[in-house]
Amino acid sequence: MSVDGFIARANDTFDFLDAGGGGGEPHGFDEFMASVDALVMGRRTYDVVRPFPTWPYGDKPVFVLSSKPLASAPAGAVVHRMSGTPAQIVSRLAARGFRHLYVDGAMTVQRFLDAGLITRIVLNRVPVLIGAGISLFGPLRDDVGLEHVATREYKGGLVQSEYKVLPRRRKKTRQRKVKAGSTRVARRAGT
Repeated sequence: MSVDGFIARANDTFDFLDAGGGGGEPHGFDEFMASVDALVMGRRTYDVVRPFPTWPYGDKPVFVLSSKPLASAPAGAVVHRMSGTPAQIVSRLAARGFRHLYVDGAMTVQRFLDAGLITRIVLNRVPVLIGAGISLFGPLRDDVGLEHVATREYKGGLVQSEYKVLPRRRKKTRQRKVKAGSTRVARRAGT
């Protein structure tokens, strides 16, 4: 992503990612992919990645979230269509033996994060600001706490930060008593 948090331009292009790519310098992607059982991505991400000259996921199973039929998969790609809530999808994939999922695509990441189903985030930031585009993160019902695991710097300027997603804590509701006539009313603090 860009330093200002965009994973693609508004038109789904990401030419700016070459700004800190390090000229092919390895950033651990191959090792990460080897640890993944399957990928889960949204249809928009699939439609962007599908025409690449080389399918980037090899024969790793890819589950595309869509309620409509998909365009044909590239040669050698293992692509399946799924729909449902993030919890339903994780449950179905776990029943099939898929435990370590790579969730990709802004809307899909946002939905899974909001559902509390993301346990680890690895962010690769290239040294460029693009000002606008598709943000990886969006609105959340509650704050999501992160624990910093590691940050690595690469010669080309790319900075990779890894975080553990902390279990959600319910916001404590402080009660205060307010007199309204002869009736006491409990109100949420800050309202």
